[in-house]
Amino acid sequence: MTVRQHATSSHGAQPRKGAARSTSTATSTSRARSHAGVAEPRRSGTQQRARHGARPVARKPAPHTPRGVPQVKHPRSRQAPVRSRARGKSRSRKKSTVGFVRRVLIRPSRTKQATPIIKKRLRWAVAVLVSLLIFLIGKVGYLQTVSGDDYRAAGLAARMRTTTLRADRGAIFDRNGREIAMSVPKMTLYADPTMVVDPAGTARAIAGLMQFDPVREQELATTLAARESSFTFVARQIDPSRAKAVTDLRLPGVGAYKEPDRMIVDPSALAVVGGTDTDGIGTAGLEMQYNDTLAGKDGRFVREQDKDGRSIPGASNVEVEPVPGNDLVLTLDRSIQFQLNQALLSRVRQVGARGGTAVVMNSKTGDVYAMANIRRKEDGTYSNSGNYAAVEAHETGSTAKIFSIAAAINEGAVTPDSVFHVPGIQKFDEYVIRDAYPHPTQAMPVREILVKSSNLGTVLTAQRISTTTLESYLHAFGFGDKTALEFPNESAGILKPAEKWQGTEKITVAYGYGFASTSLQLVSAMNVVANNGTYVAPRLVLATIDDAGKMHNVAPSATRPVLTQETATQMNLMMRDVVCFGTGTLAKIPGMTVAGKTGTGYKVQNDGTYGSDTTGRKYFASFVGFLPAEDPQVTILVSIDEPDAGSRDRFGGTAAAPVFSDIGAFVARELRIKPPATTQPCAKADPYARAGESGH
Repeated sequence: MTVRQHATSSHGAQPRKGAARSTSTATSTSRARSHAGVAEPRRSGTQQRARHGARPVARKPAPHTPRGVPQVKHPRSRQAPVRSRARGKSRSRKKSTVGFVRRVLIRPSRTKQATPIIKKRLRWAVAVLVSLLIFLIGKVGYLQTVSGDDYRAAGLAARMRTTTLRADRGAIFDRNGREIAMSVPKMTLYADPTMVVDPAGTARAIAGLMQFDPVREQELATTLAARESSFTFVARQIDPSRAKAVTDLRLPGVGAYKEPDRMIVDPSALAVVGGTDTDGIGTAGLEMQYNDTLAGKDGRFVREQDKDGRSIPGASNVEVEPVPGNDLVLTLDRSIQFQLNQALLSRVRQVGARGGTAVVMNSKTGDVYAMANIRRKEDGTYSNSGNYAAVEAHETGSTAKIFSIAAAINEGAVTPDSVFHVPGIQKFDEYVIRDAYPHPTQAMPVREILVKSSNLGTVLTAQRISTTTLESYLHAFGFGDKTALEFPNESAGILKPAEKWQGTEKITVAYGYGFASTSLQLVSAMNVVANNGTYVAPRLVLATIDDAGKMHNVAPSATRPVLTQETATQMNLMMRDVVCFGTGTLAKIPGMTVAGKTGTGYKVQNDGTYGSDTTGRKYFASFVGFLPAEDPQVTILVSIDEPDAGSRDRFGGTAAAPVFSDIGAFVARELRIKPPATTQPCAKADPYARAGESGH
């Protein structure tokens, strides 16, 4: 054993006190540094072992080699350093791991300081995470339960496309089964702006085929570019060939579908039939009144499509077939309607009138065979689009004498032969009333009063009954109330209660001033005489035909008694004389006995007066009668609105009576009305002739 080895072995069991103190001091220093967070310097293995109180390892002395003897190295001696370096690296990794554990996990003094802050932060983080989790769970639950249906519906709506299948609107036929109005197939072009690729180019292509002007083309381009909606109309109810020309271009987002259009086959009946809008909804006349009957029920086709507008294969499509509307069968006769319209238009032009109305009615049933309306427009042309016979009321003039005289006779106050001394002029409450024509005071029977249309004679006759009684008769004749037609915007006319008649109204109502009537009311009232004293309401609809082709007849017109049959017969005879010898001679029909009455009423001027001979007047000229007088079949009214005031043809007997004659003859031929075998022509001698007199 060498001296060095001996020294090591002798002192190895009892280390020196200084060494122990050094080791303790080093350990305290190391702990202090660890507590303070200062990195401890790296030590050698001996120092580490000394630090922890381990016994130092004695180094083995190198072998002695005699001088001059070459040293022989072990074959693997060159690899010893490599193994030593590997051990050093392993030790270094172990040291770094131990240091990390000590620094991060084992430093009780630093962990104790950081723990409250970390815990507080962790609590906040956990609270936020839990709150978010609860919110998300609640939101998902809300969407799945409460709002689930809405979102599912929205998703489905984004994929579903509904196309309305328009129901065919019912046709309108005349009494003989001929079409008056019907639906015809048309096409409607539409576009989906969300699928249009080139708005300007698409609009240009469509405009070229549809012949749109530049303004409309620009409007279409703007609409297609807006993309605010997935549907817009391009052109509605166009000819199918034009629609096909556009669809053949296969423009993205542009399509077409069938949409029927309404066509009036007989334009002369336009005022009565009315019309529809582009959606097939009635806007006027019978189309409006019977819209629910004619319209039917639209169907629909629902399909599911993808984002490119293509149908999704296998998706459920729903198709509901449209139900066509019911047909209407009217009381109108197309042939009579056309002829009446033409005759009225011709006469209105001849006398330079503002317009005119005419009605042909079945005397026994109230069925209206024809109703014509003519009105001059501002440009001088004439239109027949408004049913003025039902919606406009005028003071009737002398035709009202029929009703006041019939009331007096029916009440037993007078007879056709009762005589009155009739002056040519008379003053009532400071108001001067002149007779229809100038004449001295003369004795006139009621028959002559009616034939010559005497104003003052009628007043004297009507004064035999009270104003209240006269008012009740006028209501019974149908004045002051709408007819049973219930035509859209129909007028009830004007008829005030008798207790409100003031001043001369108590006088003038007897001959047609102080109350107003529509043409429809007037012809129905005159028909009371033709129908043996019974009022029968006018009627325009005979039946309806359902989608199965079954006809349902409309109930007959309501009736009510107004005059006794005796009174009606007496009035009938007197009215025949009006045509034969009085103011209505131009209404005669060869081979047919006619009964009727003329009427010429002054129209109220803009200043609220009737005007005067010096300031000018406006006239409303009428003739109403029936044929054949012995057995009335048809009752006809013709009114001319504002004929030329300076012309002789401004009176009812000259402006309107000729139209009655023409249309009466045509109706008789069309309906094959033959005069009774007992028909007697007018006498050649005028029993009412007086020198220097003329009626109106």
